[in-house]
Amino acid sequence: MPITANWSYPTAVKLGAGRIRELADHCKALGMKRPLLVTDRGLASMAITANALDILEAGGLGRAIFADVDPNPDDRNLDDGVRAFKAGGHDGVVAFGGGSGLDLGKCVAFMAGQTRPVWDFEDVGDWWMRASVEG
Repeated sequence: MPITANWSYPTAVKLGAGRIRELADHCKALGMKRPLLVTDRGLASMAITANALDILEAGGLGRAIFADVDPNPDDRNLDDGVRAFKAGGHDGVVAFGGGSGLDLGKCVAFMAGQTRPVWDFEDVGDWWMRASVEG
């Protein structure tokens, strides 16, 4: 039996066969005009990733990828990802793939709007309140 579902806590997660076709529409619904697809090196050259980039491009959202992601991404990967995000004038992230790509994608999206180092948001007390909420 095929599974298709929507999961919306804490953010919208769409899953099911063929749902990738909805990628550009979901990006647009979030207000993205120039998303950056963040994935790992292994997935970067795979057909599924090319398909995702084709869908974004066909939807008028460009074709941008950052795949300099190591297993267990580090500060260098994050800094490079944020630089790529800013240099490309991107306004959102599509985190794609396994744990490393998803983890770094989330960090790039968050850190692109921050001025403090990532370690200033470590899970200590209320350090999360240091985050800038300005766009």
